[in-house]
Amino acid sequence: MLEAASLFTDGAVLCRDREIRVFGRADTGKPVMARLEDSRGNVLAEEKSVAQDGRFVIGLPPQTAKTGCRLVLRCGQERLEVSDIAVGDVYLAGGQSNMELEVRNAKGGTDLIPDDPLLRFFNVPRMATVCEEQQQAVKGTRWKAVTRDTVGFNSAVASVFGTEMRRKHPEIPVGIIGCYWGGTSAACWMDGETLRSITEGVRYLDTYAEACNGKSMETYLEEEKAFQKGMEDWSREADAYRAAHPDADDREIVKVLGPFPWNPPCGPGSPFRPAGLAESMLKEITPVTLTAVLYYQGEEDTWRTAHYDVLMTALIGYWRKIFRNRELPFLFVQLPMWIDYDAEDTFTWPRTRLAQAAVRDQVRNTGMICLLDEGEYGNIHPVNKQLVGIRLAELAGKMLYGSGEESPRAVGRLVRGNTIHVLLSGNVRTRDGKAPKLLEIAGEDGKFVPAEGKVSGDVIRIRSAEVEYPAAVRYAWCDWSDQANLCGENGLPLEPFAL
Repeated sequence: MLEAASLFTDGAVLCRDREIRVFGRADTGKPVMARLEDSRGNVLAEEKSVAQDGRFVIGLPPQTAKTGCRLVLRCGQERLEVSDIAVGDVYLAGGQSNMELEVRNAKGGTDLIPDDPLLRFFNVPRMATVCEEQQQAVKGTRWKAVTRDTVGFNSAVASVFGTEMRRKHPEIPVGIIGCYWGGTSAACWMDGETLRSITEGVRYLDTYAEACNGKSMETYLEEEKAFQKGMEDWSREADAYRAAHPDADDREIVKVLGPFPWNPPCGPGSPFRPAGLAESMLKEITPVTLTAVLYYQGEEDTWRTAHYDVLMTALIGYWRKIFRNRELPFLFVQLPMWIDYDAEDTFTWPRTRLAQAAVRDQVRNTGMICLLDEGEYGNIHPVNKQLVGIRLAELAGKMLYGSGEESPRAVGRLVRGNTIHVLLSGNVRTRDGKAPKLLEIAGEDGKFVPAEGKVSGDVIRIRSAEVEYPAAVRYAWCDWSDQANLCGENGLPLEPFAL
């Protein structure tokens, strides 16, 4: 038996300038040979390995960017040929619904993304458990070049990112592996061993097990069927209402039909169970060689934990382990502004934003983009994904190519009399030419009050007549606001801070 993983089929993109790991299935104990040839048939690399536990992994030496290659695999008398291979940059796009949101549903739609035979996607099947159906879905998945017919079903964020990277570096093919699922916690994308190694992970596991209370798969499947029917019925009624009332917005629809019935059942087959998708999705693409990870997630964990930085740090460590790269670059998205219609501010989103920034500051080779100027009132899935993809491409330029813009951020503070001087990583200004907004200051009692600020290059002087002896200061401490107006000279928003 010789079978290459679906990542190594016609049209595949292999990672340049690093060991290229080729893997698949073969009879245990059998030697497997992999050979990479260029467009003229010249041998670029050839290595062998012996299959263990029914699986082989072969490491080919690093290659420069190129196209039109062929990959040949041999095991005994069996031989496989894979054509139209490109060598370039390979990114894993992971996270939840804002990474998952498809091009066809984003602002600008398919017009955002031009056809490009050297921008290719491999979308891991969304399957919650390892089973025969899941295995068949994985085997049938293939790389697809971006065309008007295919791009609509790809991640909008990742598509814009890939298009930007191709525009900036047209000589380098780009492959993007989509591996995401809306509504998932960071805990879904780690294995049980990793979760049990941290207190927050144990709490997630125990809380979920308690909620399931020994529920059988049969019971779960019955509940899941009812849940899916409820969502379909609501969506059908919403579509009918929109057709009859073209000017109706989401708020009106919710008033008429009630809220969207998002109440997925817990159970052994749920995609939202801790450690589940790490097994049924992520494992199917390991240990592929990656250039970097693009990660957009955190919404689901805002209400679950005050220690998101612990979860995300563990996730980064786990992914670096399974993808065999201790320095694997992680580029992630700080949560934008959001609050539901007519809801009160919970102040959980700013807490999560700061936790994300802490990960960037404390974990090596990580980067974060700020979206403090982005978000839609009442819509947790803002449709302007072009902005997100472009900023991730800027971050990739800085981290991977040595040239790119980033948001300014607070790096320290000084207290002088009744004024706190916040020191920044770069010069800032107000976007609208007005006074800075969303600044707050507190004394030793910890009670924050609105404050006035004066910008002078890379320093903001912040004070309030209500606080004679300031002890703390913060900016944009809210789930939602459209008033954040501080930005760098490059136009990127100042990151929120609490000092």
